[in-house]
Amino acid sequence: MDHHHTTFVHLTDLHIGDPAVTDPGLHSDTATTLATLLAEVKRVKPAPDFVVCSGDLTNRGSEAAFRELKRLFDEAALDMPVLFALGNHDGRPGFYQGMLGQTDQLDAPYCHDAVIAGIHVITLDSSRPFSVGGHLDSDQFTWLEATLVTHPDLPKLIVVHHPPSLDEDDIEMEWEAISCADTIRLRETLAGHNVIGMLCGHIHYDRVSLWNGIPVVVGIGQHAATDVLYLPDGLRMVAGASFAIGTVRPSGLTISFVPQPTDRRELKRYSHDDMKQLIANYEANRIAAAKA
Repeated sequence: MDHHHTTFVHLTDLHIGDPAVTDPGLHSDTATTLATLLAEVKRVKPAPDFVVCSGDLTNRGSEAAFRELKRLFDEAALDMPVLFALGNHDGRPGFYQGMLGQTDQLDAPYCHDAVIAGIHVITLDSSRPFSVGGHLDSDQFTWLEATLVTHPDLPKLIVVHHPPSLDEDDIEMEWEAISCADTIRLRETLAGHNVIGMLCGHIHYDRVSLWNGIPVVVGIGQHAATDVLYLPDGLRMVAGASFAIGTVRPSGLTISFVPQPTDRRELKRYSHDDMKQLIANYEANRIAAAKA
């Protein structure tokens, strides 16, 4: 029997560092993890039609870190398209210069779309310089509206680093999502289109939400895992990594998570007050890092 399935791999939160710089904010050997996972991707059968990397590709956003990311993917020699989205740890100039060799329009949001194996994949850029949470500017919404009406017969898959806010009035938790205002606009923009799923990252745990009828899939990623049971008390990061295999059938989207072996040892812990302080300091730290 001939089954018409499209298969893809979802990676997220790769957090690759600059090999020449010691980074205290890097809690695991992400380069080794990524190399291991890319070898795993080559074992997936049937071979994936494409790979999605939904943001926080690097830990500090430097051009050197993006060159290292490019080296790791070049070395893996995947025989399929790889689609990248930018996250809050990714500087746009570093990405454009280190990954694409681009020298102009270095601050433009990195939005793009592609038709692969019968799926219309639309990638948004929810990163905003010096912001932890996600934002989509008016130009992106204009671009998204125009892009959604192309290929009307094909199912749409949205790739964006920050997941939408699950509660549209939860301002306090905007650091972990697309802002409430932008979430509302995104919901209204996507309404009526055949969006079969949204692939996200940022929060470092496997989470699936049915958001206004759209499956929103978040992965642990490749840097560190969030201890979900600790969330009422703050943020506890433990060792862990995972990737996901997606299958699109006529009946819809299936996601299978592929967790990697881990001892779940504690890497870092933040109380709620720590988190507030961290977010307050974030802009200052990022500005200082950008100047350094």
